[in-house]
Amino acid sequence: MTRSVYVTGIDRGDGRQVVELGVMELLTRHVDKVGVFRPLMHSDGPDRLYELLRSRYRLTQAPESVHGMSYEDGTALQAEQGTDELVSRLVDRFHEVAGEYEYVLVLGTDFAGTNVPAELALNARLANEFGASVIPVVGGQGQTAESVRAEARNAYRAYDAEGCDVVAVIVNRVAPADREVIAERLSARLPVPCYVLPEDASLSAPTVQQIATALGGEVLLGDGAGLARDALDFVFGGAMLPTFLAALTPGCLVITPGDRSDLVIGALAAHSAGTPPIAGIVLTLDERPGEDIMALAARLAPGTPVVSVPGYSFPTAAELFALEGKLTAGAPRKAETALGLFERHVDTAELTNRISLAKSSRVTPMMFEHELIERSRSARRRVVLPEGFEERVLRAADVLLRRDVCDLTLLGEEPAIRKKAAELGIDLSGAQIIDPQTSPLRELFAERYAGLRAHKGVSVELAHDIVADVSYFGTLMVQEGLADGMVSGAAHSTAATIRPAFEIIKTAPGAAIVSSVFFMCLADRVLVYGDCAVNPDPNAEQLADIAVQSASTAAQFGVEPRIAMLSYSTGTSGSGADVDKVRRATEIVRAQRPDLLIEGPIQYDAAVEPTVAATKLPESEVAGRATVLIFPDLNTGNNTYKAVQRSAGAIAVGPVLQGLRKPVNDLSRGALVQDIVNTVAITAVQAQTADPAAAPPAAAPAP
Repeated sequence: MTRSVYVTGIDRGDGRQVVELGVMELLTRHVDKVGVFRPLMHSDGPDRLYELLRSRYRLTQAPESVHGMSYEDGTALQAEQGTDELVSRLVDRFHEVAGEYEYVLVLGTDFAGTNVPAELALNARLANEFGASVIPVVGGQGQTAESVRAEARNAYRAYDAEGCDVVAVIVNRVAPADREVIAERLSARLPVPCYVLPEDASLSAPTVQQIATALGGEVLLGDGAGLARDALDFVFGGAMLPTFLAALTPGCLVITPGDRSDLVIGALAAHSAGTPPIAGIVLTLDERPGEDIMALAARLAPGTPVVSVPGYSFPTAAELFALEGKLTAGAPRKAETALGLFERHVDTAELTNRISLAKSSRVTPMMFEHELIERSRSARRRVVLPEGFEERVLRAADVLLRRDVCDLTLLGEEPAIRKKAAELGIDLSGAQIIDPQTSPLRELFAERYAGLRAHKGVSVELAHDIVADVSYFGTLMVQEGLADGMVSGAAHSTAATIRPAFEIIKTAPGAAIVSSVFFMCLADRVLVYGDCAVNPDPNAEQLADIAVQSASTAAQFGVEPRIAMLSYSTGTSGSGADVDKVRRATEIVRAQRPDLLIEGPIQYDAAVEPTVAATKLPESEVAGRATVLIFPDLNTGNNTYKAVQRSAGAIAVGPVLQGLRKPVNDLSRGALVQDIVNTVAITAVQAQTADPAAAPPAAAPAP
């Protein structure tokens, strides 16, 4: 039977989208096929939340199947034929969706201009008819702590009195200063968990794109990233430039008549210097600066939006103050912020248990990615990113900070990094920035490196130059315990990334060599490929070491290791030096680790396809079910992972280095932002396992 959870409310303005997004995140971590159903919808445009869910979670559900009917049709039907008929039709529509999915997230009515009689009772009845658990959401914006507590208790009682299975109550948008006392008192007053989320200004702030659309503005300058910035404040330009500049605040939107070129250039110059970074500029009166001013503006702050609107400043201001931010597919950074807020203040393990989410036997790419984020957050570690000026790294840092995944240190010239971040609209206040050229750590690191490489004739003077390189500096931070792991390679070669690790961190006890794996996220499972990035032609002993390391890495990330030692021959059907090497490596693994399931030599199809395995190795515990695939050489492994990645549409996460005493991981120079996020999360998890008892640094190391 399909399970479902019904997220509902008691009034408008509760910011329920944050909770709906957070619950969807939980569902997709554990369930392969998740559906969405909204019983009643507004007919004035697309369902913005569903478009966000579909984009973020790669949902294939047809948009027309998501909705029961419009509010207009629903209220008319209720008036003409009664509530029973309305409920009957909505139940029929729900079961059409439920039949296709393992779990359904139901989005209750929004109490906003709906004209639905007894709206709370209707939501309660629908939840009961759907067989859904219920999570009521209570809005706390602008309310006292006592009134919020009363509303939460009333919400629970109202749905409980209607016979609903209330699994938790979530209070949203409370004053941050009141959050703890509200949570403490409600926990003693309610028989179900109550989670309390504070107000976050960036979630209620509209983006520059939302403002431009609402005002009917024309975008004169700016890119997609700039238009996605949150307008956290409004500053109206009318004063002389020195007074105006003093009024600017971080993330503000400047509103000024279009003929005030001095304020436009002054605001953009301040943004470029990062003092402070602004969201953008709105020009009123339908006036526009000349071409020379606009050209200078484009050079000063590339990507920062400049929008022209036809109205006067006062009516423009009135419209702006009435706008509120929305979670949409076009504002992915808001979604990251919302999820970070939800995951910080909701006991996700407890809620998962209460909505009866059993772990699926299948592991999809999304489940794997979710698990990485969750595990990395569970015991925070600090990861150093040497390529602090690289745009993709900065965008990944933005996601990691918003999701509260780990602590970050960026390396590079701080003014340049902050200026670049300001241009991209990224807030780095939660990250540490260190310039290796000027950091006092440089002297200490030079002495440490000279001591490690004295046998190679490295003096302290030479080491002083070497450790200023960001890759060496980052590696020494890891070695000295000032960071728990390092991720680099978006702008550096593999050699530049891992050579310092070989020299400084060295191999872990019991590891013969350093090797790598890729996590290959296929549609319905995750496979581990090794070694596809480091060792060109390992001998039998090295190949055996790669297999043992890869099995450990697989187990570390929730993949049950069943090792296939790949060759062009299966079993005893072939011979030759290459096959003999694989056969010998398999024997070594069996002798060293009899607890591991391993088969080899074996061909790829026999390793992963049960029908082929049934013919070639019918008695094998690995054939047809292999999860760890060890390639005989780098040429085979590297080409195979790329072929599978491109032709099968697999997500390749890695290379993940293994065999080092502390985690350092390399990126492909073509890595996407999500690749970097995943690799940082993997590095944080590796650091937890490498030293599970060690606490993260009590404070960020001095730069």
